[in-house]
Amino acid sequence: MSNIIPDPVIASEQLPQKVDVVIVGGGIIGVSTALFLAERGVSVALCEKGLIGAEQSGRNWGWVRQMGRDPAELPLAMESLALWRGMNERIGDETGFRQTGITYLCTNARETAAYEEWLEHARTYQIMSGDFVSGLYTSTDGRAEPFKAAPAIARAAVRAGASVLTNCAVRGVELSAGRISGVVTERGPIRCSTVVLAGGAWSRLFAGNLGVDFPQLKILGTVARVGPVAGVPDMPVGGGNFAFRKRLDGGYSIAMRNANVVPIVPDSFRLFADFVPSLIKQWHELKLRIGSRFLEEWRTPRQWRLDEISPFERVRVLDPVPVERFNQNGLLNVIKAFPAFAGARIQQSWSGLIDVTPDAVPVIGPVDKVPGFFLASGFSGHGFGIGPGSGRLMADIVTGATPCVDPSPFRLDRFNKSSTPVSRAAINDSRG
Repeated sequence: MSNIIPDPVIASEQLPQKVDVVIVGGGIIGVSTALFLAERGVSVALCEKGLIGAEQSGRNWGWVRQMGRDPAELPLAMESLALWRGMNERIGDETGFRQTGITYLCTNARETAAYEEWLEHARTYQIMSGDFVSGLYTSTDGRAEPFKAAPAIARAAVRAGASVLTNCAVRGVELSAGRISGVVTERGPIRCSTVVLAGGAWSRLFAGNLGVDFPQLKILGTVARVGPVAGVPDMPVGGGNFAFRKRLDGGYSIAMRNANVVPIVPDSFRLFADFVPSLIKQWHELKLRIGSRFLEEWRTPRQWRLDEISPFERVRVLDPVPVERFNQNGLLNVIKAFPAFAGARIQQSWSGLIDVTPDAVPVIGPVDKVPGFFLASGFSGHGFGIGPGSGRLMADIVTGATPCVDPSPFRLDRFNKSSTPVSRAAINDSRG
């Protein structure tokens, strides 16, 4: 598993017979939803096919940012940042969050123009003010530790009363009179009236078995770790072709920015019309590749019975092979910009599959055709940073509380119309 081992979570051993809500997926979105539901006294079971935070939630850059967010996501990013600031105290555990600020460095007029355009949205929400020529800095942003955060929040959810089950795949849902009445896991059934699908890169497959067509593809991101370096900012920094973040262990996570691999898979053809506007707009940042994933997904059944082994039991953790060339080039680019990294050596590399939607904005809300079924997925690499706010919003929607932010930009039915091409700012950094 690329030596990416998230902090341990002592999972519940007994499968509950009945709960109010079952959450499918133990990434940052799923565990945050579980925490906010459990804190409200809602009985909830979170089922994870592998380990908590073992896929993209534990493999991202660890940036917690408002900077560069799609305008539709800005209120949610602000809500999340407020929750991140108090999360360690709230849960009595270490997520790694530190408010260090984040800086983007502009190397050409095109990048400067893109951030100047985003500044107009930022001023609307009073995130920042002022004009920048060679960089963009937000003092209120920060960083957290991916392999720590989701497990820490999961442990807090357990203390609040949630059941968290690992190595327990949900095969599918059961319906009675057209609405959710339970789920079937590999260990047996759980009765419930509500299901929240927070399955990350697996969500389209899971939803499809229920007859829900969720437009979602995957992008491969590659990251590396180097040891401690003196004389480098504590804040995350991104340039045109590099990015880095200081880690709690004193080392740095580095990456080659704007170098994303798009695996060509059967869904690439099924969803071609949905994604082609974004593909055209972001062509210079995306590397299309056909490889083993095409055959893997071609062989994966799209329909299965609930009494047979599901695809989620066959692959417990998505652990793709990192693109070492990207990591090596990323380190070289970091060294050029910050010579203090000259002695750094890559100690570890990993990759993750990022779930993306046609407009790079997540779906957080009900699936109208299946009463009781809710979707929180398609975070397009932004899920880690906006995870706590997304979990709170999902809990608000499920319980009928006043939403913490306007949920309308995140509705699934927006894809019934022509999709809006993704903005450059929305996909620029698909890791936090």
